[in-house]
Amino acid sequence: MAATMASTTTIAGLATSSLSPAKRTTLSSGFIRSPVTNRNPLKQNLTSGGRVTCSFQRDWLRKDLNVIGFGLIGWLAPSSIPLINGNSLTGLFFNSIGEELAHFPTPPAIASSFWLWLITWHLGLFITLTFGQIGFKGRTESYFDK
Repeated sequence: MAATMASTTTIAGLATSSLSPAKRTTLSSGFIRSPVTNRNPLKQNLTSGGRVTCSFQRDWLRKDLNVIGFGLIGWLAPSSIPLINGNSLTGLFFNSIGEELAHFPTPPAIASSFWLWLITWHLGLFITLTFGQIGFKGRTESYFDK
């Protein structure tokens, strides 16, 4: 009996398959569009031909070398006025750099006045550059005209 059974059945995958090819079925429902297909949310067709558009300007910084040049001069001039015990902020900052470079491999101590002059000088520079950018670009793009 085992001999007759082995001769009539075939094992799928070893010889010829007795399985029919799988049919592709589409799902449909009253709640969603028919037929349902697998969709990749990253590749949906949009109204702009599949490209994502945005109204954000690419050149948002709108850097201008005039602002950098005039801003640097605009900060160096007032920070070089000797108001702090006969010394200027720029002079104190550059002198503290020289003092710290005298013992170069060792970093500046936490209590060193270098950190105060570094932070104060750069904060003033960045504030001047920021207001320079606002003022220069505001004037060239007519923000202040009413």
